[in-house]
Amino acid sequence: MNHAIEQQVEQGFKHEIINDLNNRHTTKKYDASRKVPQADLEVLYEAMRLSASSINSQPWKFIVIESDEARKRMSSTFANKFQFNEPHISASSQIILFAHNPQYTREDYAEVVDNGIEDGRTKAADRDSAFGGFAFAEMNTDENGNNGAWTKAQLYIALGNTLHTLARLKIDSTPMEGVDPELISEEFKAELDGYQCDVALAIGYHHPVDDYNAKLPKSRRRASSIFVHI
Repeated sequence: MNHAIEQQVEQGFKHEIINDLNNRHTTKKYDASRKVPQADLEVLYEAMRLSASSINSQPWKFIVIESDEARKRMSSTFANKFQFNEPHISASSQIILFAHNPQYTREDYAEVVDNGIEDGRTKAADRDSAFGGFAFAEMNTDENGNNGAWTKAQLYIALGNTLHTLARLKIDSTPMEGVDPELISEEFKAELDGYQCDVALAIGYHHPVDDYNAKLPKSRRRASSIFVHI
């Protein structure tokens, strides 16, 4: 990379996207008195719905925890481990369970194909040929019908898109792989309906005094270490 360009990258472009990403951090304590406005939530949820995925598979489900009852249920899943993340459950504005389908089938993909027909992307006469893309799912499916590694990879694309959207909306967040998938599967069995949750996301607004991470400078690997221009 050109040295002048590299310096500009590392010092930060004068661009609103870069400013938003520089200001984004993993929140360590939330201001429980502040809630995300409904208008911003609607933008966020639509951005999540529009996330990219291989073959447009969309093998995900997002469970939004808001009510006191649901928060109590989520808090109970920290009984065995990761208790340091439990305070986010009561203090954040919402908690979103990111779940993926570990056994994504042709029948699941049919919903995508049929939505494409309804939306005008695919002609009804081409429905059968539209299933050609499912070969990518089959390549990642084992003899037991499990393709969870592949669908989880798609889910993390959605998570990345969500984090970027939150940064643009100036909403704080805490991605949490520090959750107990086993207890979540038990507590939210009906809502998950066979999907698997290995990561959750707390959103809201950081505590102005007690969120120590908000005060620390941003630090990332240098551009010269991660970009290879050929």
